[in-house]
Amino acid sequence: MPLLEIKNLTHRFEGLCAVDDFNFTIASNELVGIIGPNGAGKTTVFNLITGVYRATEGSIYFTGNELVGRTPHQITKLGIARTFQNIRLFKELTVLDNVRIARYGQAIYSPMEALLHMGRYNAEEKRITDHAMELLSIFKLDDAANERSKNLPYGLQRKLEIARALATDPQLLLLDEPAAGMNPNEIKQLMEFIGWIRKTFQVTIILIEHQMRLVMGICERLVVLDFGATIAEGLPAQIQNNVKVMEAYLGKELVK
Repeated sequence: MPLLEIKNLTHRFEGLCAVDDFNFTIASNELVGIIGPNGAGKTTVFNLITGVYRATEGSIYFTGNELVGRTPHQITKLGIARTFQNIRLFKELTVLDNVRIARYGQAIYSPMEALLHMGRYNAEEKRITDHAMELLSIFKLDDAANERSKNLPYGLQRKLEIARALATDPQLLLLDEPAAGMNPNEIKQLMEFIGWIRKTFQVTIILIEHQMRLVMGICERLVVLDFGATIAEGLPAQIQNNVKVMEAYLGKELVK
């Protein structure tokens, strides 16, 4: 059984069909890229998987569980985490608190214990903090634990956002344009970093990206969207030479 299986997924915004009969599967520990021109429907697919939008039609199964109709926090608890094209950190909070927040969905104390700081509260708070610091250490962000996240350089903010996503212990990690705003040297480092994350955390990854150097370098297969519909799927080398893909990115006249 695939880790994630999407069947006939369709989503409409009033008269606009943003995702049109999308079908997709991914197995555990795969790294698959979803690419396409701006407005192709890539981020909408992520929003449908994570419960930000509810699909107009179709089904999304994760470890056999139907996701359509579930809330984002329910889907996170099932084992899916994501990052965003535009970094969405809690900018006024510390680096440590940004990661700690991601663990609170798994906290086991009651609201009364939290209010009175009694019972399981103190032990659980220590466990959450220790886990967050362990993650920050792995990501080499522990020295900045007490810094406000907005004060980190751009590249480190990207790392922090991924660390926060991994704090939820996901089986599936969705990365939405992680290379946005990066220079060629930073993209090279990001390629190595994503490969390291996959190996270290044994996590399955779906990647949305416009940087062809990145997707061709690390993705095992690619799915190409255009106007919400799948126009190609295959190995990176196959996609690179696909006429429909070149037309979508460059236009028919330029391809000719």
